[in-house]
Amino acid sequence: MSVDATKDTGGPSPDAADEAVPGDLRMARALWPVLLASAVGLLPFTVFSTYLVPIADEAGSGVAAMGGLRGLGGLAALLVGTALAPLIDRVPREWAAAGALTALAAAAALGAAGDFALLAVFCLLVGAGTSVLNPALTAAAADRFGAGRAAGRAATLVTAVQSMTAMLAAPVIALPALFWGWQGDLWGVTAVSLLLAVVFVGRSRKKGAVREAGSGQRLGYVASFRALGAVRGVVPLLVIALLRTAVFMGYLSYLAAFYEERFELSAGLFTFVWTLSGASFFVSNLLTGRLTNADRPRVGTERLLALGLLAALVSVVGFYFTHWLPLALALTALHAASHAVVAACVVSLIVRRCGPELRGAALSVNAAGMSLGVFVGAALGGAGLGIAGYPGVAAVFGTLVVLAGGAAALVLRAGPARPWAAGPS
Repeated sequence: MSVDATKDTGGPSPDAADEAVPGDLRMARALWPVLLASAVGLLPFTVFSTYLVPIADEAGSGVAAMGGLRGLGGLAALLVGTALAPLIDRVPREWAAAGALTALAAAAALGAAGDFALLAVFCLLVGAGTSVLNPALTAAAADRFGAGRAAGRAATLVTAVQSMTAMLAAPVIALPALFWGWQGDLWGVTAVSLLLAVVFVGRSRKKGAVREAGSGQRLGYVASFRALGAVRGVVPLLVIALLRTAVFMGYLSYLAAFYEERFELSAGLFTFVWTLSGASFFVSNLLTGRLTNADRPRVGTERLLALGLLAALVSVVGFYFTHWLPLALALTALHAASHAVVAACVVSLIVRRCGPELRGAALSVNAAGMSLGVFVGAALGGAGLGIAGYPGVAAVFGTLVVLAGGAAALVLRAGPARPWAAGPS
């Protein structure tokens, strides 16, 4: 099956695949609304997690019951992301982003009321909104630079900004909260989200994205999934993303408990471990995105993906058997960095293999699979811990990485990513 790739959403033609990849600063200047929106999308749940105790007190609820509402967001992201995946490529990216930002603004405003029922709606809306926002922004960044390595680099720049935001968001929102409380933080998210929604609508009208979305060939709802499955190597990439997320998020779920039990680290000292992990992920994601999408990469993206999974396997299994704090810290940094390598490679390959006509749907399914991975990782990690302690956790997560390695072998068999002009095979 082939789709005419010359009819994209306003970016350069597929022939741009062979052009030089612009520098990061040049890309950032061109993509500033996209990068800012990707950062804002992480703030609602960051506020919710950071101020969980006072939010529960305000709502007259227990912390456990309030924390359980977070799962509603993951469920909404999984369902909405999967259901709307084929539709994201049928509307202008800016419209999809503006709609998602409006949903986040409404969610933050409702959450600021502090009522338990409204906070449940807050979690549902944030999960649904981000399931549309993140793939729309990533696809929009890629579209801006065509279908080649520059498109892959633009997409990974979005994920790098998101990882940086995840690392810095808590202290960033804590300072203004000293003056206006957690409710003020949510009202701030509402205001910024609405302003960005207006910016995206304005940019859409300026370049006539409505007309462009209506031109070209449109695939039906089911046909979009079929076309996605027909692109060589994409299904294994989606499986890798799900399994990688399950391992990393499951590992993070029990990281504090491991350091407290084995090394007697207090909660205050553990924040440095968390910062080490977040910084390692951010730096590795940023550098990998640049390396894999360079004009003349030294290592193929598919091979770098396999190396990242190997490092993830060694670090996650070794971590749970170490009793020396410096080695544990080194493995924590290595594990975060290896996951960042895999994440950047997956996004780069999805963007380059799917092209403008299918990358929105692929990225949406990818995000939905990652939402599922969060639940799978925490559940399986907990089962391994309950049955065999930390060696059981190592066995569970090691097995998931090995399965991801099998999927990576299928990606390697599919061959290197080709310019989208060739179309899906």
